[in-house]
Amino acid sequence: NYPNPFNPSTKIRFVLPQSTLGKTQEVTLKVYDVLGTEVATLINEELSTGKYEVEFDGSELTSGIYFYQLKAGSFVETRKMVLLR
Repeated sequence: NYPNPFNPSTKIRFVLPQSTLGKTQEVTLKVYDVLGTEVATLINEELSTGKYEVEFDGSELTSGIYFYQLKAGSFVETRKMVLLR
């Protein structure tokens, strides 16, 4: 994500490579706080191969560390981001 740390929004970019199972993949992108509580679902849909950019607005959240998790097919990645007020 960029920028990181952010205030109040950041952009999360990702690329879905060609899927061997078909033209689309089930993709979820969720944001969690440090306690593991889900604070936002940014994507929960079938997406095709390509580049994507999603904006996350943290204006309703308190300062702190948050994690976003991207799941696409069998791929799962979690990264940290920091919201500074």
